Parts: sequence; structure tokens; C-alpha cells
Amino acid sequence: MAEAGGGKRVCGMPEKVQLHVAMLALQFGYAGFHVVSRAALNMGISKVVFPVYRNIIALILLVPFAYFLEKKDRPPMTLSFLTQFFLLALCGITANQGFYLLGLDNTSPTFASAIQNSVPAITFAMAAALRIEKVQLNRRDGIAKVAGTLACVGGATIITLYKGPSIFSPATSTTTLNSVAPPTMAEGTNWTLGCVYLIGHCLSWSGWLVLQKPVLMKYPARLSVTSYTCFFGVIQFLIIAAFIERDADAWTFHSGGELFTILYAGFVASGIAFAVQTWCIDRGGPVFVAVYQPVQTLVVAIMASIALGEQFYLGGIIGAIFIIAGLYLVLWGKSEERTFATKEASTISSGCEHDGIRPTTASLIKASSNLTQPLLPSSTSETV
Repeated sequence: MAEAGGGKRVCGMPEKVQLHVAMLALQFGYAGFHVVSRAALNMGISKVVFPVYRNIIALILLVPFAYFLEKKDRPPMTLSFLTQFFLLALCGITANQGFYLLGLDNTSPTFASAIQNSVPAITFAMAAALRIEKVQLNRRDGIAKVAGTLACVGGATIITLYKGPSIFSPATSTTTLNSVAPPTMAEGTNWTLGCVYLIGHCLSWSGWLVLQKPVLMKYPARLSVTSYTCFFGVIQFLIIAAFIERDADAWTFHSGGELFTILYAGFVASGIAFAVQTWCIDRGGPVFVAVYQPVQTLVVAIMASIALGEQFYLGGIIGAIFIIAGLYLVLWGKSEERTFATKEASTISSGCEHDGIRPTTASLIKASSNLTQPLLPSSTSETV
């Protein structure tokens, strides 16, 4: 690798440019997943069968990497670890994906993506309540994080309680997806209930992020944890299917479109996206990854309008603006918190050196305690 302009070059392209290109591609991949999932539901694919097949594909992709890359990192398996993995699956796979599909079935891809922008703020609120995250209300970073959380909650509330008039209704398309996805809401759907399901999806996702931290501290093999979580998620969905989906015909593919949606969900949204996102987190950090989340909402809106003939409602747009503004407030507050902690640690270190005293590890750890990364949805592509 050659250095050029202060940054690494890979294949003739600066690494910074590669990161931005990768993140844009990632958002298009995720946006496609929202639209494809909606199309799958419109085709009649079971809301239980779809996640079973998706997680089986994800498991097949993850297990080889987890087995070979983390041989030295995996602690011995115990009943305690198995129980924790089961609970992670219940929260991060079963409840998360189940609520998402129920919510998507009653709303639209655009609003599902918009509400997901509230996950960082909800995660922060949960972490603060459990004292995993510190809140300094006497500083602007603490105020920003609290204000951002409230803005996200307010935006989600607006989307749930106020649908509003349709402000944009695209002309009927003749695409394949639109042939199974009418532009108006289908009979039997409930917009408010759908939004409640999506909020449940975000709460489950955030809870999974918070619960992961103590597990990873004792079991520092992320790919293996994800694989075990995925495995138990498949088992849990199969148990649910045994009671809900007893029709054998629901497990067969009736068209190439149904097969494509499942393959896309498993390979693109869980496999390729996970690999790309992990690389972006490693090189750019979780905040860099989270900042791109609103781009996904814009791409979903355009894709859904073209492919599904989706209408845009005033309440959803207002709510999305609040949620995105809240997301950036939380991210800005987290960035300011890290800057403050870095300066504080630097001041203590330089002060000790000036006095001829070697700073202790404990003093530096205490000064930089706020350097902890935010619990963001930065490596959870396989659970969306």
C-alpha cells in the first residue's frame, strides 16, 4: 500500500474514498432488503418461513468464518453461555425480525427504515438506564444526547399516531414488483399497529445491542456469538412455525420471485452486508457507519416509490425529520463526549509530566472513562 495525501491507497483508490463508496453500497443493499421484504410479503411468503430460510442462509455463511478465524478466541462452552446465546437470539433474532415483518406488513419500507434511525437513541437510553452509558447533564454533550433521544421518540410517536394526508402518489408502475404490491394499503392492515410493531422491533434491536456487551466481555469471539445467536434464532422460529405455520405448502417456493427475495435477504442483507459493514467499522468506526443510516431511508423512499408505487404521507415525513435530527444530535453528543474525555486525559498526563510525576494507569482510565464507544447498530446487519 502506498501513502498518498495522508491516507492509504488500495487498488489505486484512497482508503477514505473506499470507505464512503462501501457505505453507500451498503445503504443501497439495505434499502433493497426493505423493498424486497415488502415484495416477499405481498407475494404471500409466510412471515415465519421467511426468517427461517434467511437465518439458515446467514448461518451457513457465518459458521465457516467463525470456526476458522476464532479458534483461539473462543472460551470453553458452558451452560451459562448457551443460556445467554439463547436469550440474545430471542431478543435479537426472533423478536427483532418478527416485529419487523409484522410492522412492514402493515406499513411500508420507507417508514420501517425511518423508524430504524431511532435505534441509536433508544440504545443510548437503555444503556443510560442500566448505567452502562454516562450522562453529563451539566455539559452540552449530555444535553445533546438527551435532546436527541427525545427527538427520536417524538418522531416515532408522530409516525405512529399521525399518518396525515398523502403528499405524493407515484403513477402506477408496470414493474414485476409492483404487480404484487398495490400502491394503496391492503385490506386488513392497520397503520398504527404496524408502527407499534416497528417500535417493538427497534426496542428489541436496542436491547440486543445492550445485552451483547456483557456477553462479549466474557466471550470475545464476535463471529461465534453471532453464529450461536443465529442458530438459536432458527430453532426458535421453527418452534413458532410448529404452532403457527402447519401448512407444508408454505415452505415451498411458488415462483422465482419468492426464491430471489429469500436469497437476497440471506446473502446480501446478512452475508455480504455483514462483511462490508465489519470492515467499515474497523476502518472508520461505529459513528462513521451510523451517520450513513439516514441515507438508507432516502434510498428506500426512492426504490419503494419506483418498484412498489409507495405513497408518501405527511406524518411519516415529519416524523422522519425528527428522528434523523435526533440521531445526529446523539452522534454529535457522543463525539463531543469523546473529545472532552481525550482532552481531560491529555491534561492529566501533561500535568503529571510537568510536575515530574508519572501518571498512573488508573488515573488515565478514570479520566478517559467516557471514551467508550456508543452502542450503535453498527454490526447488526444479520438481525435486521
